Amino acid sequence: MIGTQAPVTVGWENIPKVEGGPVKQFIFTWFQPTVLFALIAFWYYAPNSVAKASTAIGIGIAFKILLLGLEWMTPRHESWRLTWKELVTDLFYVGLGYTLLRMVDSYIGDGVMIEAVQNAFTWDKLAWFIGLPLLVQAFLISFIFDFGQYWMHRGMHNWYPLWLTHAPHHYITQLNINKGAVGNPVELFLIGLGVGGFFDFMPRAALLAGTLGLAVGTYQHINVRFNTPRWWRFLFNTTEHHSVHHSQDFEASRSNYSTTWIIIDRMFGTCVDGEAELLGMEGGRRMSIGETMIYPFSEGWKTLKERFRQPVAMPDAVPAE
Repeated sequence: MIGTQAPVTVGWENIPKVEGGPVKQFIFTWFQPTVLFALIAFWYYAPNSVAKASTAIGIGIAFKILLLGLEWMTPRHESWRLTWKELVTDLFYVGLGYTLLRMVDSYIGDGVMIEAVQNAFTWDKLAWFIGLPLLVQAFLISFIFDFGQYWMHRGMHNWYPLWLTHAPHHYITQLNINKGAVGNPVELFLIGLGVGGFFDFMPRAALLAGTLGLAVGTYQHINVRFNTPRWWRFLFNTTEHHSVHHSQDFEASRSNYSTTWIIIDRMFGTCVDGEAELLGMEGGRRMSIGETMIYPFSEGWKTLKERFRQPVAMPDAVPAE
């Protein structure tokens, strides 16, 4: 049951629609599906000289710039409008992800760990996977990775040691296009772990799977309102879903754990269709970068000290004979 700490609108029929004329209605209804299908077609048909990681990075940057423009022109909530302070903070975390976290991942990331497991147990990669149709490979890579992220994310909300790493991400007080990068580096590393390395798959399949993450997962943190088609919001996570997950209502925030495929939440009974504007913890307190970096360690140490300070219960005295 959803609590009452802060208002959460439950039910898709209660969520406001895009205001404006027929052209605006059309654009903001079909923008998301059009981008997804256009990107899938691009990666499916692009020549090998173009279909490479550097192209994907360029498309990702251009896409985020486009969405930043949409946020500026038609914000979903004025209270989420991006300020210079928020932008600079977000860019710090984006830069951290492209530098330190990428370097750490190259040494102890999922690829390295999976290779160590394969070497230790002489397992072969699942080579049959590469015989599947390209789009099927891409779908399965995306779905399997998101399935793992779902359980990691759900674990972060239900096991205290993991929650300590994830909690700083729930101190964001607005959603916009770069907020997915905000968090403690330990949490960002853990949430990025996957099992894709156990499979043999075509490089283009990985690019297509990445397109699903870009064209669907990116909308989780965006300050733009869309008239999302019914089939899209049934299958995919949306800004509405993720705003509930970040709401100030504790019970409501324990929902919508998937990154791309909200249907996974539907499968396990953790989906809440709705929307929230008031976000964050402690009534919407904004956590500084410095506190975010040390929070799991400082809060964990504080918890340990409190437990050690608890008096030990002594047994009742035995009455003398």
